[in-house]
Amino acid sequence: MSTHDLQTDAYPTDIKLQKRSRRLLVQFSDGALFSLAAEYLRVNSPSAEVQGHGADEPILVVDKESVNIERIEAIGRYAVRLIFDDGHDTGLYTWPILYKLGAHYEANWKQYLERLKKDGHHRTVDMNAREPEKH
Repeated sequence: MSTHDLQTDAYPTDIKLQKRSRRLLVQFSDGALFSLAAEYLRVNSPSAEVQGHGADEPILVVDKESVNIERIEAIGRYAVRLIFDDGHDTGLYTWPILYKLGAHYEANWKQYLERLKKDGHHRTVDMNAREPEKH
């Protein structure tokens, strides 16, 4: 299943920022609970800076192992803006985007690691941005 195949009307009932572990916990109305690493959210930002401007493949963002989320801003009743400590703040994480990022965490993370390797980037090991936690 691709991220485009997932259709849901679920919305977050709780969003908690865990700064120490650099994770965002998102509970959805359908019961789904996702624990998303800040690095994962940063490298998969829905911003044009990351997604590109009509490019087939998103821009490969590197060296974000220790990035954290400074704060969360509500955008109406449909999204949040994540303010990262590296200055990135242009992506709007709508409820469907957050849900898709959570539901496809493992596949997206694996694809990201493969892209890094293919492009010759070496990721420093960071235990807080390890493989996604299961919920």
